[in-house]
Amino acid sequence: MSMIKSKNTKPELTVRKFLHSNGLRYRLHQKKLPGTPDIVLTKYKTIVNVHGCFWHGHKDCQYYILPKTRTEWWISKIEKNKTNDIRNSLALKAKGWKVIDIWECELKKDKKNSTLVTLLSMFKNQII
Repeated sequence: MSMIKSKNTKPELTVRKFLHSNGLRYRLHQKKLPGTPDIVLTKYKTIVNVHGCFWHGHKDCQYYILPKTRTEWWISKIEKNKTNDIRNSLALKAKGWKVIDIWECELKKDKKNSTLVTLLSMFKNQII
């Protein structure tokens, strides 16, 4: 597990590249904010978290498959991640931040364009 990256993952880089190419500027991994969010868009007071489907227990996702060994340990680990996600999201919202969660599966070839266009439209239309 030490080889698994928690920052600068491929899905995260995809979102960052798209946002930057569309003129949105952001900060990365702000330690002063709860949960050290992946992408911080200060201008819009918005957080974008890019979650791995396996590591964050994406319900009903084909990429969230529990390992057959040490299953109880994995369930405990993933549940802890989910609890931390909820706690951090609530803390950020309490501080006035808007939180957007993007799942790894939403950035696969068939869904990537629609996910990123939807994300961009939130900023361009100032809905967020």
